Amino acid sequence: MSTNPSSSGTPMRFLTKNLSLPVIVTWLIYVFLLVPSLVVIPISFGTSNELVFPPQDWGLDLYRRALDPAEGWLAAAGRSMVLGILATTIALLMGVPAAYGLSRSRFPGQKALTFMLMSPIFAPTIVVALALYLYFATLGMTGTMAALAMSHAVVITPFILVTTLSGLKHLDRNIENAAMVMGATRLQIFFHVVLPALKGSVLTGGLFAFLLSFDEVIVSWFIARSDQPTLPVKMYSSIQWEISPVLSAISTFLVAITVVGSVVAAFISSAETDGI
Repeated sequence: MSTNPSSSGTPMRFLTKNLSLPVIVTWLIYVFLLVPSLVVIPISFGTSNELVFPPQDWGLDLYRRALDPAEGWLAAAGRSMVLGILATTIALLMGVPAAYGLSRSRFPGQKALTFMLMSPIFAPTIVVALALYLYFATLGMTGTMAALAMSHAVVITPFILVTTLSGLKHLDRNIENAAMVMGATRLQIFFHVVLPALKGSVLTGGLFAFLLSFDEVIVSWFIARSDQPTLPVKMYSSIQWEISPVLSAISTFLVAITVVGSVVAAFISSAETDGI
């Protein structure tokens, strides 16, 4: 029987060529980070009143309990959804114009202002949460949705700033100069030229900001009312007193939201890159 020398050992050569040590290490780290999150998915389809892996019996009992209004999970999820939308809207209104101003202007103290806007990323979250709590307590606003939304906006605005600045770096300034030559004001250029061109970056940043707000625990723990918790706060509180298997169903829901959001953000970013 004859063999084709050119095809002999092709899979091995392919693996040797493409699976370098950095690639292998990267995939191992990715699996290490991802697997713990995926373990809750099969647990969520069990019927036991305890966390059992793998489940002995399969069913949707835990999802029925999670969707039961009496359990309070739906109300907490709705609260987190509204909060995420409000916080993301505020962050977009602050972050996008700030990024445009920092990118297109030069003024004294610009680096200090940039660092101040980015500081919520560098500072420990619990320090930021305590500072926000003291601030809103002075104003008598703790426990209100307005205080929660503004607090979350402080935390997620830097991510809007980063994605918008990245998009502005790839934006051809000649387009803005041409609009200015045609008599457009800086405000008109921003709304009619820059924003349409940054649509992908703004949507990507807004999506990630929403996911971060939806998942935020520490800031919500300090600011929210104890009888009106967000979904992550309710989950954390539940873990303190008992480890209910319903948490696996809620966690699966959060994993699904994160995966879908990440895929959509990657698609938007890829489409914008291809369009450049």
